[in-house]
Order: sequence, then structure tokens, then C-alpha cells
Amino acid sequence: MTRVIGTTGRKHPSRVRQTAAMTTSEPPVLLHVEDGVATITLNRPEAMNGLDVATKDLLRDTVHRVADDPEVRCVVLTGSGRAFCVGQDLKEHLAGLKGEADVPLSETVEQHYNPIVIALATMPKPVVAAVNGVAAGAGASLAFAADFRVVVDTAGFNTSFAGVALSCDTGSSWTLPRLVGRARAMELLYFPRTVSAQEALELGLATQVVTAEELVGAVGELAARLASGPTVAFGSIRQAVAYASRAPAGGVAGLRGRQDGADRRHRGPPRRGRRVHGQGEAGLPRPLMLGRGGLTRPR
Repeated sequence: MTRVIGTTGRKHPSRVRQTAAMTTSEPPVLLHVEDGVATITLNRPEAMNGLDVATKDLLRDTVHRVADDPEVRCVVLTGSGRAFCVGQDLKEHLAGLKGEADVPLSETVEQHYNPIVIALATMPKPVVAAVNGVAAGAGASLAFAADFRVVVDTAGFNTSFAGVALSCDTGSSWTLPRLVGRARAMELLYFPRTVSAQEALELGLATQVVTAEELVGAVGELAARLASGPTVAFGSIRQAVAYASRAPAGGVAGLRGRQDGADRRHRGPPRRGRRVHGQGEAGLPRPLMLGRGGLTRPR
């Protein structure tokens, strides 16, 4: 089954804009769903999949759609052409700074980047980034939010933010230190450079490095394995690992003990509505929210 999502997702009437992406024959984000695997493809190859407003609007809506779709058991995010995603479309950004285009410069993190990365990082199903080319800025951050990053051997990661005098965003202040450690994360954020696929593998940024010819097969095999696995358990693991990264050791041990006990008694997850301190519905950690201090949980 194939679903192509155009500009007919959730609309914001007060912000209808004419952009190059909206006038092309294909939408800037494509969605293909087959055998429980949803493949989201950034589709602006001529712009190296730079994120203009139309693309960010549609990507946000598409990610939320697959997150909420019970038929989707695994999500793959990739790019078309020679790049995965080079982040913010700087041409559009510059036009906004000059007043030549209606671009929500001060609102795009809250309206686009935060909702997109929160959905990628917290949806209750596995996420795979198929990094087919360079991933820079917000594009690299999107890949960092995935559980697995299968990277083409000619691709690379570049945080880019400091290079254009910007702070990091799209969750990279939370995801990157957890992938490579705080010290290396600070180095990569302060002094942006392109990290090759091989170095990314050594640092932990890449799960697997393959040739361009092997990418589709490798990602397809991994996604099929994940889609055929225990989706509810995978979702619980995602939430538990996210919770454990910021909870005291004692709290994590208590969480595991309570869940193990519930499994023995009920042969499944705790009953709906059962609340445990520090947990949300069904005994799972409360959803993460992205704030100034990174990903946090509402009180």
C-alpha cells in the first residue's frame, strides 16, 4: 500500500505561502506504507532536501500521522537524491530576514523542529534513519533521534549550527551527548566538521555503514525485522531507555521491579489506569517534552 501525502495535511490558513516546493509536481515529503513499514522520504533533491516551510509543515504532519497509525510498526526516514537532509533552507531563511518572504523565523523551532523530533524520538515504535547522503544541521539532528542509523559509506554528519552562528536545535542538545558523550558532543557542536561514515560508526553515530547499492536492502531487512517484532515491547523499551537517561538509579531499579512484578501477575503490561510515581499510562514513563533544558517530562 502506498500513500503519498501532499499539501492536504493539517493546514494553517493564516500562513498559506507560495513556495517553490508547493508548485512542483511532487510534494516535498513522500510516504510509502507497506507490510507495517512506513517510509518517509524528504523529496527536495534539487535543494539537498533543505527544510523550507512547506517541507517542515508536511514532515511534521506526516511524522505525527505514522506515529498515530496502529498499522505502522516501524518508521524509516530517508532523503531523495544525493543528500539525506542539509537542515534549514538557508535561502528561504535569508529571504525571511530581508523581509522578502513570509517566513516564521522566530516560531519555526516551536512549530516545526520540536514537534517533529519529539514525535521521532518518542513514538511507541522503532525508527530507522536511512542516511543516503550528507546530514547537516537539523538534518543530522533528525537522524540522531532515530534508534538506528544505516549510513552510506560516502555520507557524513555535520552539526553546522555554530558555523552559521546559531545554537543547536531539533533535539541535538539531548540526543547527541547520549550517542557520543558530553565531551565529544561539545566538540562537534562548537567546531562543526563533516564526520565521515566510518568515523561515525566508530563514534556511535552510525549503527551500520553500507555502500549505496546495499542501502535499500540493508534498511529493508532491518525494518522488516523490527516490524515483525513485538511493537508494544519496543515502544516500552524506547520510553524506558529515555526515562533511564535522566532518572536516579534507584528510580530505574524500582521501575523495572514494578514492571517485572506486573508481568508475572498479569502476563502482560499493567492494567490501564494503574499509576506509579514517575510513570504515565500503563506504567510507562510520561511522554517527553522538549524545552530549554532538552527533553523533559511534564509534572
